[in-house]
Amino acid sequence: MPRFTALPVLCFLLAGTAALAAPETYALPEPTAQFKAPPDAGHAAGFQAAQENCQTCHSADYVAMQPPRKGPAFWDAEVAKMVKVYHAPIEADQAKAIAAYLGATY
Repeated sequence: MPRFTALPVLCFLLAGTAALAAPETYALPEPTAQFKAPPDAGHAAGFQAAQENCQTCHSADYVAMQPPRKGPAFWDAEVAKMVKVYHAPIEADQAKAIAAYLGATY
């Protein structure tokens, strides 16, 4: 194929590829996961704080997918990571309550 006809063919093929790469849009389902109820009234504040803060960035499924019964140290580190690394806007007293609730519940 001569050079002068190859360029229009190439342009035509690239234009078709760009149309295929257009972003798709779709509606996500409403989240249905919920945090587990705290094991006792002593962790009610952490449960409430988790509902108010954690779900602004991720669903409760994210918490439920973590390894079970890892204990307080694991959850202290996870909550600290959310605050320090991901800049979750959680006050220190709420972070402590959330970690205690998660450690006792999950």
